[in-house]
Amino acid sequence: MTSINGRTPNHPVDPIFLERWSPRAFTGESIPEAELLTIFEAARWAPSCNNSQPWRFVYALRDTPDWDVFFDLLTEGNKRWAKDTAVLIIVASKITMQIPGKDAPVESHSHSFDTGAAWGYLALQASISGWAAHGMMGFDLPRAARTLGIPAGYRVEAAVAIGRKADPATLPEAQRAREVPTGRTPIETLIKLGKFA
Repeated sequence: MTSINGRTPNHPVDPIFLERWSPRAFTGESIPEAELLTIFEAARWAPSCNNSQPWRFVYALRDTPDWDVFFDLLTEGNKRWAKDTAVLIIVASKITMQIPGKDAPVESHSHSFDTGAAWGYLALQASISGWAAHGMMGFDLPRAARTLGIPAGYRVEAAVAIGRKADPATLPEAQRAREVPTGRTPIETLIKLGKFA
């Protein structure tokens, strides 16, 4: 099997899955609107229960007034590297869905699952387009909901930074060691035939 980024799959997969990873070294370059919309467009085509499409992306571009609002939501550790990204995104999911033939929305058991699929599509499209997407939980979730006007009926899921990868030498020394694509747990640990245990 071919190794990419020091990663070798145990079974054949498309190279995009090995090429995509979540760096922390970014150039500070702005992203053209057309390229960002392509990344969001890929997320739009993710699968979801009853085609409910529960994902919502609220975003800020660097060097705009909204940037400081989003940046302030991050933990100090994430601020150290996210300062050089092009876009900050807060991802939320709608906890109900409208089922055809029903008068009122019903609870969606899969809203987070479906939104995770959209994040995956977004991350892969970013990588295909020459950008990198880095998901994170290191931010103030309740304050994000309040500050960004995310209404009741939506769950804040994650934050995402998108930027153009830079040389890891641009990072503080303590962060450089982490600036490598990571491996994965063996597939035999993750899949079970017939029963979980």
